[in-house]
Amino acid sequence: MSSILLLNGPNLGILGRRQPEIYGTATLADIEAAVAKRVAERGWEVVSIQRESEGELIHAIQDNYDALGAIVNPGALMVAGWSLRDALASFPRPWIEVHLSNVWARESFRHESVISPLATGLIAGLGPLGYELAADALLRIVPAA
Repeated sequence: MSSILLLNGPNLGILGRRQPEIYGTATLADIEAAVAKRVAERGWEVVSIQRESEGELIHAIQDNYDALGAIVNPGALMVAGWSLRDALASFPRPWIEVHLSNVWARESFRHESVISPLATGLIAGLGPLGYELAADALLRIVPAA
């Protein structure tokens, strides 16, 4: 079966409990289920990986080069995740960067990203809906087999 990679960085495993006034009450499991439902119509499955460590995220990217595309929320690694950036630069398929909050409406250190310039597209500030929109974008970008 064809798959897409759903990659989430540090602190995203505690969604639903982590600052719900910023990140909402949906859990990562809720988001995974919504994305899986969106891509099921194409016969795709979701390989969902969340790690606290940049090195583990890099391994996840390298281990999933056969995925048709990816949805990536690097979390705070967007600011200084240079080795994550290099791994994403080598990812051979389109990928969409997602942030739950509008990072440009927050602290100034969040306004620069080392990762965003490489993304096929970027969605920020729409909460969990952003992941579903990213899935829709991949459904349009990736040719049907």
